[in-house]
Amino acid sequence: MLLFSFLLPFLALLSGFGFGPAVSQTPAPPPVETIPWSANRPLTWADFKTRPAPAEQLAALTSATIDVQVGCQDYVFSARVKAVFMPTESWVRDARHASPNLLRHEQLHFDITELHARLLRQKLKVVKLDCEHLQPAFQNLSNASFAAWKREESRYDGETNHGLNEARQKFWEAQVQQRLALLNQFAAVP
Repeated sequence: MLLFSFLLPFLALLSGFGFGPAVSQTPAPPPVETIPWSANRPLTWADFKTRPAPAEQLAALTSATIDVQVGCQDYVFSARVKAVFMPTESWVRDARHASPNLLRHEQLHFDITELHARLLRQKLKVVKLDCEHLQPAFQNLSNASFAAWKREESRYDGETNHGLNEARQKFWEAQVQQRLALLNQFAAVP
């Protein structure tokens, strides 16, 4: 199971836009612990750091997000898109007795998040966003990307019965790995 969130914080905007830096009277909250997606760093049960609610029926929950930071400098649009895992919002009911298959299922949720981050990076490279008229074009693009990601995550859980259908789980694993490879040129640069 995957918990969805989508971050769209704006970085520096041109002072020519008439927007100055935001001034806040309250201190910023501490940054949320995240683990960026990496082909060389799969998830482990130790990464799942919170506890499920007592009434929760699932065996585990992966909280991941697509962190998008955008900005304009000298009227040039730039974006940084990362798939990140959120340990303090992710849980496993009993890591000592959780199966490797369940961890594979949860890892694939994170892999699907990376897949959609790559798709968004691809779109942002192709679409020429105008810094003077950034909205609503960027918002529409990001909303469509988020909706596609959410639909695919839901379909994945449905088709695999949350990883219990081994044949469909293997199909999804192969399909997602193939799609990641096809989008390798849009992998995040560390």
